Amino acid sequence: MIRHVRRVTAACALGALALGLAACGEPASSGVPGATRPAGSQESPRDGSGSPKASPKPKKTPKPTLAPGPGGTTPVFKRGAATKDRTVALTFDADMTADQGARARAGERFDNPQLVRTLRKLKVPATVFMTGRWAEEYPAQAKDIGRDRLFEVANHSYSHYAFTGDCYGLPRVPAGGMRADVDRAFGAFRKAGVEHVVPYFRFPGGCYDRAALRALTPTGVTAVQWDVVSGDAFATDAGAVTQQVLDGVRPGSVVVMHCTRSAAPTTERVVRAVVPKLRAKGYRFVRVSELVGAARGA
Repeated sequence: MIRHVRRVTAACALGALALGLAACGEPASSGVPGATRPAGSQESPRDGSGSPKASPKPKKTPKPTLAPGPGGTTPVFKRGAATKDRTVALTFDADMTADQGARARAGERFDNPQLVRTLRKLKVPATVFMTGRWAEEYPAQAKDIGRDRLFEVANHSYSHYAFTGDCYGLPRVPAGGMRADVDRAFGAFRKAGVEHVVPYFRFPGGCYDRAALRALTPTGVTAVQWDVVSGDAFATDAGAVTQQVLDGVRPGSVVVMHCTRSAAPTTERVVRAVVPKLRAKGYRFVRVSELVGAARGA
């Protein structure tokens, strides 16, 4: 029984994750890959000769982005509108910094395949904010997630370095290298064969300023933040994290969680607890693109 639960603030949770450095699309100008049939879909129909017919490729439908912000800068999306339609987006940061290769080779796991399996079993759409370095370390998993139409993959930078100064101790991307870092992540997704990439970007640590928003304007992305911090970063009490999510969710909420076993070991258990309880309250799980689309059309 939990006798006392300490609330975890956005700065505390994301700061701890960044300091531990173990947390857990194509740019609009060059086109966003369309969705494909998920793995395990039915076999193609056969023609009169008994040979499989070639199934037509699904049309690539660009995902919605917000209009540019003040001065034409990268727009920032934090949550959807609080409407009678109770929608909520679960997002998962697949974090790995550029300098963590040695730790991965030593056996530290920055992935969480059980979490992905649970989302599929519960049929929960989700948006995975993936670093390019994570896609390089786990290319088969990145490709598998990107081929599943239940999910969409968004950009969380290549290096997981900060885009501002004083961001929880993270190393900083040089001011002139911000766009290149984002582009490099998109390149890593292409190399891994990630197909369902959306034009959204999440700043490492959630840290950004006007200079960072200006630097990313040419990429055409919409920056995506959140309004609910799960507190799963380095948490060991799944019940406390579950309650924090349930207490914070409102219609249109964006929940930030993590997809890294070593840094967020309770997340899969939290999802198993949170999903049925929110559904019982009438919530419908959606990807971020649905919230952004609704906001753009409002």
